[in-house]
Amino acid sequence: MSVSRMCSRAACPHPASATLTYVYSDSTVVLGPLATYAEPHAYDLCAEHAARLTAPRGWEVVRLDTGAPPPESHDDLVALAEVVRRRPQPRRDETAGARAVTPVPRSVEAASSTRETGRRGHLRVLRDES
Repeated sequence: MSVSRMCSRAACPHPASATLTYVYSDSTVVLGPLATYAEPHAYDLCAEHAARLTAPRGWEVVRLDTGAPPPESHDDLVALAEVVRRRPQPRRDETAGARAVTPVPRSVEAASSTRETGRRGHLRVLRDES
């Protein structure tokens, strides 16, 4: 039995299709595909609310690929986010000061094409297996 997450907007009965997070230090709103897990400081939005999203005055909006067509404007911040997302991350070993990776139960791994490879505080490290 799978329970889909619903839109976080009040009185919206539609299922969520995107996740919204705020990066307060950069005054940035990030809207991306629906997160694998429901996080306490992220908001799940339906397609309609994700498309109509506006940011507070002075903030930037970064829209990651959610399967919808990209927005009309393509500024430098979006281009930078795409480059960082595509860049391969270097592997760190235990001798270089990396933290130990906590394994995830198999039942969680089978739920999607990504698997959790570790945690650091409230953040999760996810690896795409596709």
